[in-house]
Amino acid sequence: MNTIQNLENSVYKINTAFGSGTGFYSTQDNVIITNFHVVSGSLSVSIEDGLKNRYLAKVIYANPGKDIAFLKVESLPIPIQTVTTIHATTVSTRDKLLVLGFPYGMPYTVTEGTVSNPKQAIGSSDYIQTDAAINPGNSGGPVINEKGELLGIVTAKFSDADNMGFAIPIETIREELDIIDQLLDELTIGCPSCNSLIQEKTSYCPNCGNDIEESLFQESLPSDFSVKVEKAIQNLGIDPVLARTGSEYWKFHLGSAEIRMFVYDNNYLFATSPLNELPRKNLAEIYEYIMRTDTGEHRLSISDNQVFLSYRVHISDLYSNYEDQVIKSLAQLAEKADELDNRFVGDFGANMSKFSKHHEA
Repeated sequence: MNTIQNLENSVYKINTAFGSGTGFYSTQDNVIITNFHVVSGSLSVSIEDGLKNRYLAKVIYANPGKDIAFLKVESLPIPIQTVTTIHATTVSTRDKLLVLGFPYGMPYTVTEGTVSNPKQAIGSSDYIQTDAAINPGNSGGPVINEKGELLGIVTAKFSDADNMGFAIPIETIREELDIIDQLLDELTIGCPSCNSLIQEKTSYCPNCGNDIEESLFQESLPSDFSVKVEKAIQNLGIDPVLARTGSEYWKFHLGSAEIRMFVYDNNYLFATSPLNELPRKNLAEIYEYIMRTDTGEHRLSISDNQVFLSYRVHISDLYSNYEDQVIKSLAQLAEKADELDNRFVGDFGANMSKFSKHHEA
């Protein structure tokens, strides 16, 4: 029997250039299951485990009508225990359920609730209605019972209603999982009208004639600004897809140091790394080091009991003769951060930041 604690390692944060959501691995089907809207506009995304490791995932199936997508990850360590998708349990009113996921991109969270209606009709589809806390970022996450059996996957919450969340029921998910063996390594689209499989780019369904958006078969192109920033990330030997964490926001680890790059105040590109937590001793030595050490264009500072290394540049500089230098400086910040966080540990007895990849909880 799967216990809730053991299932945590099979639930992942899904990061894209447009935001984040949740997905979970199914051993029975060898795919990661999530919502279509979580990965919409992307052919490749990253999934992140509890140890801050990120893996490249390909979107191999998308059904916009049912809001379901399947991902394939070649290098993913297979979790020992996962949510059970094959079982005989049915859902009834007042049943207890649990929602697993990453609300608002926060760390892994479990929320509890009850089934308000197992077959709430919305449009032409039925959904599980629950009073469990469901927020942005939970989308695509599994809704399970205490035995670890899948009851549904989170799909939406009305923005103007309290204590009301919805999940795609297990019956609908099973209908989609039945076609796993027919999928290719490249994207397959499920027709929103007749559910037939479409494996080549087209403007209409060959089976029923329903209009198909050709954009479903292609990745949304990044902005010119994003291309410039991602050049710096590529220069570090990191696939930019693994760094994307929302609109014009990137977060990744170089060694132990967490690096964040984002637009600040609509005018600046800001790069920063939380290096270390301040120790109780040797504070005078740390302050002196920060004030006296020349880190060039990068700045050491202290905020919220943590040491940061940061770099700020006006966005216009990326469209000037300074472009190459800005890109170089972004990469250098990451390299310096990975060096400095270890130095603060060794020289001053500081702890790694809680955002460090090797941080022990």
